Amino acid sequence: MVQRQLPKVGELLELMQFKKPEFDARKRRLDAALTIADLRTIAKRRTPKAAFDYTDGAAEGELSLDRARRAFEDVEFHPDILRPAADVDTSCQILGGPSALPFGIAPTGFTRLMQTEGETAGASAAATAGIPFTLSTLGTTSIEGVKAANPVGRNWFQLYVMKDRSISYGLVERAAAAGFDTLHFTVDTPIAGARLRDKRNGFSIPPQLTVGTIVNAIPRPWWWIDFLTTPKLEFASLSTTGGTVGELLNAAMDPTISYDDLDVIRGMWPGKIVVKGVQNVTDAARLVDLGVDGIVLSNHGGRQLDRAPIPFHLLPKVVREVGKDATVMVDTGIMNGADIVASIALGAKFTLIGRAYLYGLMAGGRQGVDRTIAILRSEIERTMTLLGVSSVDELEPRHVTQLTRLVPVADEAVDARV
Repeated sequence: MVQRQLPKVGELLELMQFKKPEFDARKRRLDAALTIADLRTIAKRRTPKAAFDYTDGAAEGELSLDRARRAFEDVEFHPDILRPAADVDTSCQILGGPSALPFGIAPTGFTRLMQTEGETAGASAAATAGIPFTLSTLGTTSIEGVKAANPVGRNWFQLYVMKDRSISYGLVERAAAAGFDTLHFTVDTPIAGARLRDKRNGFSIPPQLTVGTIVNAIPRPWWWIDFLTTPKLEFASLSTTGGTVGELLNAAMDPTISYDDLDVIRGMWPGKIVVKGVQNVTDAARLVDLGVDGIVLSNHGGRQLDRAPIPFHLLPKVVREVGKDATVMVDTGIMNGADIVASIALGAKFTLIGRAYLYGLMAGGRQGVDRTIAILRSEIERTMTLLGVSSVDELEPRHVTQLTRLVPVADEAVDARV
């Protein structure tokens, strides 16, 4: 028989703990975001469809992006028990300098279209967090503007080789003069991928006012107010704009880019140089033989060639081939700190986040980027602690098994069909 009694006032008062109200709407919504997916939900609610879809979407059927994210979901961790890891050290050395976390901010184009603070928010948040920030050739803040936002932190520059080589050469010289320490020579964009969401939305640079965009803007007036009352968008490499993203890229990029261009840029650049967009072991080995400092395994976030290789699946093979001779990094599909831990365990020296950073930016400007970094940091620390790992250097391949739902067809089956 349960013994019952009238509630005691003192005990009731102990249970009635009211949370202090938060009157800052931005802080309130960001504090409620516990995952990058939560930030994405907020971003979608606050950003016009065309700008959100430009960030969120990928090429054609978006299979490359879906597969990259699925690859991280299909990870099995193997924790060690009874190994205290109370004080987790997430810092690492990357390309000759420190980073407080094993990830940096990837280059993203047209960033101020997502939210008006753009690259300034990303660079200043990176500075506070002690991680590198990468400026895109198609960024909407100048090289010098990023340096001003992150004056003592690590700035990297991502280079596209343009049809007009003098533009690319000038950007290299400016980035070097501004003290950027690493150049990302990008090789996966000879032309623009078919980003169908952008075509269906009629997305252009700058955004055009149509009946559809006006209707879509009604519940998001703050975005348009910011866009119309802040300085005109300026691009690091394009002196004029007007047209779809694909049209702008195709007008600027050069499908004849070659190893000769890499050789020229290497001769100009005084710092570290990495090649971004590597998608097979053979190319990785050749680049390392040519003396590059590092490579980024990437399929451009799924925004170029659909059905491209999954960078995370490619990672162990490339590390076995060239990991002792060059810095191997990886991007595409990272949405959780556990994705970063798994990548480091399988041999990546560093990772880069793109969409995760932009979801935070769209959700709340600089504070939203801070929230992205805080969420990923917490997930990294928690995952490492649960694995029984105290530092990034202790992560090993034995901690991770890559499961897969995509199994290549056996060679003999292919031969039988010939």
